[in-house]
Amino acid sequence: MKSITITLFPFLIVILAICFSFCDANSNVLCIESERKALLKFKNDLVDPSNRLSSWVEGGDCCKWLGVVCHNSTGHINQLHLAAPLSVPHFDAPVGEWEAYHRSKNNSPLGGKINPSLLELKHLSSLDLSNNNFSGIQIPKFFGLLESLTYLNLSQARFRGTIPHNLGNLSKLQYLDLGCNQLEGVVSESHFSNLTRLTTLAASQNKLRFDPNSSWIPPFQCRIIKLGQWNLGPKFPRWLKFQKNLSVLDISDAGISDILPTWLLNSSTQFEYVNLSCNQLTGGISYLNVTEIVDLSSNQFTGPLPRVFPTLQILILSTNSFSGPLFEFVCNSLRKGPMRILAFETNLLSGEIPDCWDHWRGLGYLNLENNTLTGKIPPSLGHLNLSVLNLRRNGMSGEIPSTLQHSTRLIMLDLSDNHFNGSVPAWIGVKLSKLEILSLRSNNFDGHIPQKICQLQSLRILDLGHNGISGAIPKCFSNFSAMANKSNQQCYMFQWSSISTNFLFLSALLVLKGREDEYGATLGLVTSICLSTNRLIGEIPKEFGSLVALRSLNLSGNLLIGNIPDEIGNMQLVESLDLSRNQLNGEIPPNFSKLNFLNHFNVSYNNLIGQIPTSTQLQSFESLSYVGNHLCGPPLTKNCTSKGISTDAANNGINSEGSKVNWLYVSIVIGFVMGFWGVVAPLFFSRSWRHAYYRKLDHVGRQLYVFWSIMGI
Repeated sequence: MKSITITLFPFLIVILAICFSFCDANSNVLCIESERKALLKFKNDLVDPSNRLSSWVEGGDCCKWLGVVCHNSTGHINQLHLAAPLSVPHFDAPVGEWEAYHRSKNNSPLGGKINPSLLELKHLSSLDLSNNNFSGIQIPKFFGLLESLTYLNLSQARFRGTIPHNLGNLSKLQYLDLGCNQLEGVVSESHFSNLTRLTTLAASQNKLRFDPNSSWIPPFQCRIIKLGQWNLGPKFPRWLKFQKNLSVLDISDAGISDILPTWLLNSSTQFEYVNLSCNQLTGGISYLNVTEIVDLSSNQFTGPLPRVFPTLQILILSTNSFSGPLFEFVCNSLRKGPMRILAFETNLLSGEIPDCWDHWRGLGYLNLENNTLTGKIPPSLGHLNLSVLNLRRNGMSGEIPSTLQHSTRLIMLDLSDNHFNGSVPAWIGVKLSKLEILSLRSNNFDGHIPQKICQLQSLRILDLGHNGISGAIPKCFSNFSAMANKSNQQCYMFQWSSISTNFLFLSALLVLKGREDEYGATLGLVTSICLSTNRLIGEIPKEFGSLVALRSLNLSGNLLIGNIPDEIGNMQLVESLDLSRNQLNGEIPPNFSKLNFLNHFNVSYNNLIGQIPTSTQLQSFESLSYVGNHLCGPPLTKNCTSKGISTDAANNGINSEGSKVNWLYVSIVIGFVMGFWGVVAPLFFSRSWRHAYYRKLDHVGRQLYVFWSIMGI
């Protein structure tokens, strides 16, 4: 055995020498001169605002240029990757990940024209120009002549026009992504004529129409098909039936108004991701054979909630007509599953939320808004690691269970428009330190606002309106530092996974600017406090003035007294300010004239006096914003005296004649009441008096009739 080892040793030395010489040769390979010149011509026609291609210089080794990959042995350029910037992180991602994303946005996208010199790259197999800004130009037709291409990614590059027909000649192409551009027109079968090796077809979010012959059989067998926002309807695309390897399917918002065919989700093919949202699909669904993500939102599906595959992570069934109780789905269908997101809002789900959530430990997002659910919040919901809990617009009742204080990752808690009662728990401010959105609006909560709620330094939206809350407004609201930092904006969106380009936005119904609107993509720009229609007393805390990033403040419909604090004029970003229907007095602070972003303002029905401060904004509102006070000056028609007091306020209580008239009215009312009961009271106790009274009344009536006839009345 030892002799054999010694005999083979020279051969091993030779093999190692060959390997080292080969690797060393690769490391010294220079790019082809003609290809370097082709890249420089390509660069000269580009617009590069952030100088990303600074390494592309005359005489340099193009194999070492940014985005260029050469073949190890031949030196030919075979990959060109010029995509930018990074994708948007998960909304709950670490700060470092968000910082990296914002830094990448500083690398401005490339623009300009695409020079046909790329045809010199005969061995180019991969071309990625995604996430750039080729606004105003079409996809070059010469791309269809790059015969070696196996990978072509032009997504989110703002190309316009139609898809070149000759892209269908790229017989080696395996990956094609044209998504999120401005492409339009009709796509025909000829666009795919020679794409026999295609495994990924992604072109969502364009305005394209594709209606092949019903007998068309695609030449490809794709694993991924993403044609969201194409016009594929009204019938469900039959050609998908021939895609036996299909794992990812997105045909959302495709104008399909048909019954969902049973062959799609009941086939032997097991999907990873299915998105059929925003169509008009009908029918019931008994089982979803999908391993990771399902989005069937905004359709017309009916029946009970479907059974799902045990590994499913994201299930979005929003805005359908699924009905029945939650018990079977929650308690039996997914025991110990990895589910992360459940979105069932706007359906017909009924009954109580079952108390068997202990095995859903991975769930971070639960939205059951706008159903007909009843009963209490089950304690086991507090055992989850939720970031979002939305139970808005149901018929639920009871107090907030103390177990929710264990949901320390909660970013959003929305229990509004139900029948919940009790006091607002103080532990919300202590335990739920990450809370950014708290809405308990339109319930039956009472008691005082707990001081400890002021510990929520990340809070951006606080809505306690339309309850029975009493007591004074805590002065410590100034601790809401997220409302005091002008640069503190949030992004409530995250990408589901690497196999999806779709984003999930947090949304909330907010009453801002005098109306109720749903905020989704722009929710991260909103900072708001609403305490309207309660029984709050005392003065408005001047500490509100420190919340300089607050966009909306609504204190209307309470029992607040005193002057409006001058400090509120420091909230120069405020867009909506409603102090109406209180008992405030004094003048509108002069520095309100500095509220230049104000587009909704209401101080009606208070006891305010004096002249409305002069500014472009305050004079732009209708008089209804000021009615029910003693204010004067534009936009009101009431003039002010020399001391800035309205004429009606100056005359109030001074005009003796007016005073006498008021006392006359009072005397009439008192006389009427005494006379009425003086006559009517005996009628309750004496039957003979009642008969005599009615006879007398009849006699007087006849006499009055004769009198009116004579007088011609």
